[in-house]
Amino acid sequence: MLKMKEEALKIKEEIIKIRRQIHSNPELGFEEWQTSKLVSAYLNSLGLEVQEGIAKTGVVGFLEGNNRNKVLAIRADMDALPIQEQNEFKYKSRNKGKMHACGHDAHTAMVLGVAKLLSKFKAELEGSVKFIFQPNEEQSKIPGGADTMIEEGVLENPRVEAILGIHVNPQIEVGSVGIKEGSIMAATDKFKIIVKGEGGHGAAPHETIDAIIIAADIVQNLQAIVSRRISPVEPVVLTIGKVCGGESYNVIADEIEIEGTVRTVNPEIREQIPMLMEQTIDGVTDIFGGDYRFDYQFGHSVLNNDRELTNLVTEVSKIIIGEEKSIILKNPLMAGEDFASYTKEVPGFFLHLGVKNSERKIYPWHHSKFNLDEEALPLGIAILTQSAIQYFKNV
Repeated sequence: MLKMKEEALKIKEEIIKIRRQIHSNPELGFEEWQTSKLVSAYLNSLGLEVQEGIAKTGVVGFLEGNNRNKVLAIRADMDALPIQEQNEFKYKSRNKGKMHACGHDAHTAMVLGVAKLLSKFKAELEGSVKFIFQPNEEQSKIPGGADTMIEEGVLENPRVEAILGIHVNPQIEVGSVGIKEGSIMAATDKFKIIVKGEGGHGAAPHETIDAIIIAADIVQNLQAIVSRRISPVEPVVLTIGKVCGGESYNVIADEIEIEGTVRTVNPEIREQIPMLMEQTIDGVTDIFGGDYRFDYQFGHSVLNNDRELTNLVTEVSKIIIGEEKSIILKNPLMAGEDFASYTKEVPGFFLHLGVKNSERKIYPWHHSKFNLDEEALPLGIAILTQSAIQYFKNV
């Protein structure tokens, strides 16, 4: 297995170059046309069977091993975020208002690297590998990329038995990985509240119903759902991310929009949250004589790592990077991932790859200065490649 780390290091510069090319040309969900062309061209150069246009911009490469009908999938996401990049390195985004601020450029590059190494060691594959390059993980449009690809048959013809995925993690030091059986990432939902009052002159608030006052009370009281109505041992996040409204400094606002997200791990609590929120919103608006509209959208579900796949990748990781660097995570991350949609269909495992460098500033996901330590990329490639080979030996 250590041989695979050496093989991954041989293609390190090639993969870094691909990652930087993708980083400098970010594309939003279902608009990944150039990225798809790059991926397709690379897979074709390896001699894989390639399908394009799945879920609009998705690409699938199929590497046939010794058994065409025993199939493991490996997935990468390709989309960027609507963020203006603030970095100054040469390969920063050339597309205004778009940025790879979550590491999808690295995921795509690494899985291309896995395709290259598995093509080289095809004779050792007791099955076949389907490489899934997915659009719109960030769900700029609903339904997201994973659900759309599944609906269009990406797990069929031939049927996928299991799936692996990877995500860079700026909270884990480069050289290490994060591993967790069971729930590793949260369910992610979003909501919108329209608060309705009656506007008027800022000098006569008693003649109005101030939508800003109502909205402020709603924002404050929603936080009490997590702190006072949910058990403190249950991981729950309720975040208000956007508040908009008002016309002028001297006008009482008649309508305010509030948007936010809810993250949960327990399915029962996930079902309770919208009811608890509406009770709060209804009570506050009633006190002030206002009205509201509440829209709650369930997003993708909790991402659960399969036990057998977790054990397999853990053993591979311990050999390739060492036991002390194969970190067993105690708690799930409250960020979400639509890789969860695949794991509802087939057993799956999602690896967190450390890209933090304590010697320089590494910003968090979705930050305008997000970047990563590229020394991590060959480690991710080696672990995924060896895990794929080992999977077919175990089943």
